[in-house]
Amino acid sequence: MTRSLRSRFLTGTIVGMILLLTVFSLIIYIVIRSTLIKQFDRSLASITQVLAASIEHDLDDNKIELEFEVQQMPEFHNVEHPTYYQLWTDDSDVLARSPLLGTNDLVRPEGSPNKLVFMQPFEKNGIPLRAVGLTFVPRNADNEEADAPLPTSEQFLTLMVARDASDLLGQFTFLRWLLLIASAAVIILSLLIAAIIVRKGLNPLNAIATEIATITEDNLTMRITAEHVPEEIIPIKNRLNELMSRLEASFNRERQFNADVAHELRTPLAGIRSTIEVALTRTRESAEYQQAMSECLEITKTMQSMVSNLLILAGLDAQQTSFDTEPVKIVEVIDSCWNSFSEKARKRDVTFDNRLDPDTTCETDRQNLSIILSNILENAVVYTDKGGNIWATASRKDDAVEISISNTGCQLTTDQVAHVFDCFWQADSARSSAGIHSGLGLALVRKLTVALGGHVAAELQSEGIFTIRLNLPIKS
Repeated sequence: MTRSLRSRFLTGTIVGMILLLTVFSLIIYIVIRSTLIKQFDRSLASITQVLAASIEHDLDDNKIELEFEVQQMPEFHNVEHPTYYQLWTDDSDVLARSPLLGTNDLVRPEGSPNKLVFMQPFEKNGIPLRAVGLTFVPRNADNEEADAPLPTSEQFLTLMVARDASDLLGQFTFLRWLLLIASAAVIILSLLIAAIIVRKGLNPLNAIATEIATITEDNLTMRITAEHVPEEIIPIKNRLNELMSRLEASFNRERQFNADVAHELRTPLAGIRSTIEVALTRTRESAEYQQAMSECLEITKTMQSMVSNLLILAGLDAQQTSFDTEPVKIVEVIDSCWNSFSEKARKRDVTFDNRLDPDTTCETDRQNLSIILSNILENAVVYTDKGGNIWATASRKDDAVEISISNTGCQLTTDQVAHVFDCFWQADSARSSAGIHSGLGLALVRKLTVALGGHVAAELQSEGIFTIRLNLPIKS
């Protein structure tokens, strides 16, 4: 399901914050927990070393003595948060234990001599404990000299000191809750701040949407003028304005098209009406009626041709036209198309020269290629000067064949040539030839050529030579 930008931004922000806070909270918790444990264990290690240093071995009596001051250390008598110690001989005999242990025993640690052993946490009487063990040789009570003889293995003792870790565990719990509550507070504040920022950040989009809502088909000249928009939205704003320009041009073309169609149909209809009205003003000979009907027929043929061209253009725009491609010899198609205009050309003393190589071929739709070439040749016959020339050539360029049809006597300017493929365009702004030439032939040429995978262009050469270059792919 599509979500709004606001929800996406907020969700992304919150998820990112949760991930970051989780990682940082874990790092902080681990670091602080490790620091507290090290401090706790160092304190235990210090007590262990102090106790070990206070134990003496009396060689005369062969007894192990613990200094009285150490026994009176307050931590060994604190019932609420007790600290325990226990001393063993090398034979696991208990030599001493803290008063709070009573008859209970601690777990005797195993380790190398003179090396502190940190025990895994355990419980004693429901109290969580952390412990440190040390195997050592007691101090000789009779000889403190540095060069005294080394003790035997029978003189090794093992000492364990364990302390209540309830406060330490409580600090861990407090730290976890503190980080959890702080993270939750940060997430909530971040959500509120992000909501405000996102709302303000989306204001330019709302402003653009408001402006778009005011644009209708009657005021397509309006453009989006929202100011102070972020850089990321400027391309959207520009593309929307470009779209509005294209829509405006499209609507203008539609309006102009409707006006042109009405104008083109009005003239021949007026011609038919006037011819009929004149014929009916009085009784006439059958020959005069036949003449009037012939004139109406010619006008009707022109109208039918224009309507047919409009239907073809509509089908091309709707992509409803199908094509049957086959190898086509272009010279044959041009000759066939010219036969329809040869009589009209002869009456105007216009000559035609088909200069194409007979072997020039391409794979295309024969019928639509005939429509293209017929319209080009008809345009040439109509606008060539009396006694002028028309000629067709072709050349191969890469994987395409370029067909050029030229005629003399062109009266167009370079600017006018750029519009010859526009629907209903005529060089005569007064449209005096309306009803005779509708201005759809070359527009149809361009549409069909593009649909066949090619392109067409018109150019004005020196001495009034007008050329249309048709470029079609050799293979479809």
